[in-house]
Amino acid sequence: MKAVKTLGQFIIEKQADFPYAKGELSRLLRDIGIAAKIVNREVNKAGLADIIGDVGTVNVQGENQKKLDVYANEQFIAALQSGGECCTVVSEENDEYVYIDSEISKNAKYVVCIDPLDGSSNIDVNVGVGTIFSIFRRVSKDGKATMEDVLQKGTEQVAAGYVVYGSSTMLVYTTGKGVNGFTLDPSIGEFCLSHPDMQVPQDGNIYSINEGYYAHFPDGIKKYIKFCQVEDEKTRRPYTSRYTGSMVADIHRTLIKGGIFMYPITAQAPNGKLRLIYECNPIAFIVEQAGGRATNGYERILELEVKELHQRSAIIIGSTKMVEKAEEMLACFSPQITKTTFEGVVTIQ
Repeated sequence: MKAVKTLGQFIIEKQADFPYAKGELSRLLRDIGIAAKIVNREVNKAGLADIIGDVGTVNVQGENQKKLDVYANEQFIAALQSGGECCTVVSEENDEYVYIDSEISKNAKYVVCIDPLDGSSNIDVNVGVGTIFSIFRRVSKDGKATMEDVLQKGTEQVAAGYVVYGSSTMLVYTTGKGVNGFTLDPSIGEFCLSHPDMQVPQDGNIYSINEGYYAHFPDGIKKYIKFCQVEDEKTRRPYTSRYTGSMVADIHRTLIKGGIFMYPITAQAPNGKLRLIYECNPIAFIVEQAGGRATNGYERILELEVKELHQRSAIIIGSTKMVEKAEEMLACFSPQITKTTFEGVVTIQ
C-alpha cells in the first residue's frame, strides 16, 4: 500500500528550502490549510445551513457579498491572527489592509493577500468555488506594517496557492520550487499529497473565457477566439470551450489538462476585471512554476507595478503555446492597446 504523505509532513520536509525562515512559513501554510478545512466544511453543507445568498452588503469591488464570502474571510483572518506568523492581511472583502495587532504577531515577518472565496456566486447553484492566497515577506523592519509591505510585485512572492472546493477539495501551492497538490481526505481530516510536481502541458485544446462579453473584447482577442473555433485537424481545432465563472476551478482544470484562461480588458473594464494582488499574481506564480505562461496580453503578470490594494489587471494564462498565440494575435490586431491601457488610458476601437 502506498504511503500517505500529509500536507504538514510535506511542509516540514521542505522547510530546508528556506534558510532565512525558522519554521514561520511552514506554520503559516499550515494555518491556511486549517482555515481551508473549516471553510470546506461550511461549503459542503451550504444547502443545509443558512449560509447561502447575499448578506445585503457590498464590498469594495462593488460586488454583493455572499454570506459565505464573509464567513470565509472571517475564518482565514482568524486563523492568521491566532497563528502569529502574519503581520498584515489584504483581502478582497476588506477596503483597507488588516493590521494584526497582537502580542504574538508583533514580530511577524509575513504579509498574506487573499481572495477568501473566489466564484462565490456559484455557491447558490452548487458549482465549484475556491480560495486564492499569496504570501510575501514584509520589507519594513520595525513597527506596524506599511503600504510598502503590501504593494510588492508578484516576483517577490515567497509562496502562493489556491484551494478548490469541488467534487473533492484540493490545496495546490508553490514556494518557488515547483507546484504540488494535496487532496483532502475527509476520513482522516488531512490534506494528502496526490499531485506531486504538477506540470501544465505546453499546449492544449481548451479555451476558457466569458464569451458573453465578446462584443466588448479587443480585436486581438476576438481573432484568437475565432482561431480556436476554426476546424483544423493538424492543430486539433476547433478547441473546446469551458468556462465556470470561478477562476480557481478554470485554472485548476487548465493546470491538469492544459489550455488557456483569458479575462482580457473590455470597453467597460479598460484595466481588466480581476484583482492583481490576490488573484492574478498568485495564480501567475503557480502557473509559471508549473511551466506555463501568464501575461496581461502584453507584459508578464508578475512584473507589473502594484500601485493600490485592489488594483485590477487583465490576464491571459495557461499552456505556453496557447498564451503565446493569443499574445501574437493581440500584437497583430490590437497594437493600439499598449501599457497605458493598464493605467486606465485607452480607447478600444
